[in-house]
Amino acid sequence: AAVSAPCALARASPARAASAAAPRGVRGSPTRGLGARAWSRLSNVSRRRSDRVTRASTESDEPFPYPAVDRTAKTLTLQIGDSQVTIETGRIGRQANGAVMVTEGETVMYATICAGREVTADGGFVPLTVNYQERFSAVGKTAGGYRKRDGGVRENETLVGRLVDRPLRPMIPKGWAYDTQILQWVLSYDGVRSTDALAITAASAVAAISDVPLTKPVAGVRVGWLPGANEPLINPTCEQMKTSRLDLVLAGTEDAVMMIEGFGDFLTVDEMLYAIEKGHEAAASACRAIGAWALEVGREKKIDKMLIKPDGVDDAVANAVGKELATAMAIGPKQLRGAAVEKVRNIAMDALKDTYKASDVRLACGKIESQAIRDSIRVRNRRQDGRDTKTVRPITCEGGLLPRVHGSSLFTRGETQAIAVATLGGKADAQRTDGISDNEDRRFYLHYFFPPSSVGETGRMGPANRREVGHGNLAERALAPIIPSEADFPFTVRLESTITESNGSSSMATVCAGCLALQDAGVPITRKVAGIAMGLILGDVSKGEEPVVLTDILGSEDALGDMDFKIAGDADGLTAFQLDIKVEGITLPVMRTALESARVGLIHILGEMEKANPAPGGTMSKYAPQIRTLTVSKKYIGRVIGKGGEQIKSICEISKIDTIDISDDGVVVLSGGFGCDMDAAVAIVESLTVEPEIGKIYRGARVTKVLEFGAFVEVLPGIEGLCHVSELDVTRVNNPKDVVSEGDRIDVKLLETNERGQLKLSRREVLLDEGGEEVRAQVAAAKLAREDAREQRQGEIAADGQTEGG
Repeated sequence: AAVSAPCALARASPARAASAAAPRGVRGSPTRGLGARAWSRLSNVSRRRSDRVTRASTESDEPFPYPAVDRTAKTLTLQIGDSQVTIETGRIGRQANGAVMVTEGETVMYATICAGREVTADGGFVPLTVNYQERFSAVGKTAGGYRKRDGGVRENETLVGRLVDRPLRPMIPKGWAYDTQILQWVLSYDGVRSTDALAITAASAVAAISDVPLTKPVAGVRVGWLPGANEPLINPTCEQMKTSRLDLVLAGTEDAVMMIEGFGDFLTVDEMLYAIEKGHEAAASACRAIGAWALEVGREKKIDKMLIKPDGVDDAVANAVGKELATAMAIGPKQLRGAAVEKVRNIAMDALKDTYKASDVRLACGKIESQAIRDSIRVRNRRQDGRDTKTVRPITCEGGLLPRVHGSSLFTRGETQAIAVATLGGKADAQRTDGISDNEDRRFYLHYFFPPSSVGETGRMGPANRREVGHGNLAERALAPIIPSEADFPFTVRLESTITESNGSSSMATVCAGCLALQDAGVPITRKVAGIAMGLILGDVSKGEEPVVLTDILGSEDALGDMDFKIAGDADGLTAFQLDIKVEGITLPVMRTALESARVGLIHILGEMEKANPAPGGTMSKYAPQIRTLTVSKKYIGRVIGKGGEQIKSICEISKIDTIDISDDGVVVLSGGFGCDMDAAVAIVESLTVEPEIGKIYRGARVTKVLEFGAFVEVLPGIEGLCHVSELDVTRVNNPKDVVSEGDRIDVKLLETNERGQLKLSRREVLLDEGGEEVRAQVAAAKLAREDAREQRQGEIAADGQTEGG
């Protein structure tokens, strides 16, 4: 403090500095412990330093040691469909390896890419992570629930992150061994178009201008297809997508398609291929523009930082264990093959440990393993499990696997197996979503579980990982078109798929098992669907080799092949498709071949599903909930609800049902679990909403109040009418309490309803209608008695008049 004070004072005016610099000598002063002479020396030194700084800053022509950063924005505008996308860099986020602000309409996305400084991989894979986040503030909202801070990863964010990762990862060379992270935030959202295709383009742009090696830029495009239209829509709006027959997200380079993920209402192969062709044209145009822009504004790529494979390692490994690896890769059962391959790898690493690193030897083994699969398929038309390229693995199916659930199935295809369970529920069981889009509650959803035991391993158990979320969403979207409408089937449907064995496309096994479980639960599905995964082995173009399409691929064929093409639907159309390509060069003719082979495979699988033993039950389980839907007049909604919900609570207590949901248009949905009395609940609601009928007799109506002029009687729940004293009995009634009391049950007839809705009731009319000869005799006797009484009174009056006159 004693040193810094004079420095501060030196920057002040000379008079103020001189007056304040003198030592005060009081307790707690900054000069405490310093003599006046010492204080004077410090002041003079600080003043001289200050003068030098001032002169240097005002008189010197030398530049400041840290020159100002150039934050001039550099922009690129893309035309994608009917929308313009603007990409900007240079103004924000300059400390990252790359940063862009991407704008489409009033949607703004910020994307960055950063790479670590240390090598973390061995060159066999790219250590890439993509994190996508939607800020609630982008639409002027705050997150619901207790936690208000954004940051928890929602399902939609995981799905978009996977869409970005899948086409971009193959474009980063495997020799890049540094941790690389792409971060994306939606900072503003106008709700006009979805952000998933935009996120792919943003990630590609930021990678293209960064110093991270990138083979080629990619671009993302969404494609829709309106009913009755002849041409697909490029980059459609969210409003257009509500009625679209197709929801396709495509990513590609300027030369080839790299990834597609789409869902449709039983699209034909020709329609899908045409949509892919048009989508790729838009993506290719964007890629060319991004590539040219990156050359102008981007950083120099760190090619010199990539790992280089040691010379001779491939030949050394091939000479040491090449034949042994090829033999091991030909073993059929997955577990046996895996153990044999790992044993050979260890032999190779041990034999070459003095010459090469273990990681380099392992990578060389992987190359030999891939080539062994390719040679076996291309030369001998034989796959690891003995099949040819077009044969589907053996299939067995069972319905009704579990006794207490609403619906269940077991589907087994080779060494891939899934248990599916269907659970029915009411409206309250729908899946609610919380995000920046206006999403409705999902009345059909699927949860996919992939435990480590399904591949014979140990591992983490807990919340769904990215794989489980992605595979579950694909299977869900594949089955969604066959779920009946809410009007035809008012239940919420939840599917669970637990993978018990996995060796190739467990998501497509989930589609098959899920379809069977829906049938077993008695869900009236509109069509039956199945799923299959197709693979590809590219040939050597220089040798004139054609690509080979594989039907129903194994896990190793997925890992070591060139394509993973998942397709769901039936013989006439597709409901879902997902394509991941690991190398460029997949053409539309190759896709057509794969789709035609897939159609043949789907027909075979659906035929095997028909042979399920035991077959799915086809009827609703006795343990399933009950749901009834009624429509009542809007004026009776309040009567059904009751004051503060009392009537609904009363109905639920009496009938043991769970919930009663009433919409503003008068649709009443009652739902209850096993053992509830649904018929009683429906009867109560109907009685609350029925219109009183003139001329109808209401039996056992309760007397609610007795007054001197009559009695009020409740003919329907909450509906009362007046039974006048003259209508209480067939004979004259002087006091209503002589006939009825509060709480009595009587039969009354509705005579009329006045303009104010008041009911006129009669017990007398019921007695006359149903009393027979005895009542009629009573009425006749009463009439005679009244006439006799009248004559007697008239005689008495006449006699009194004569007496007074006399």
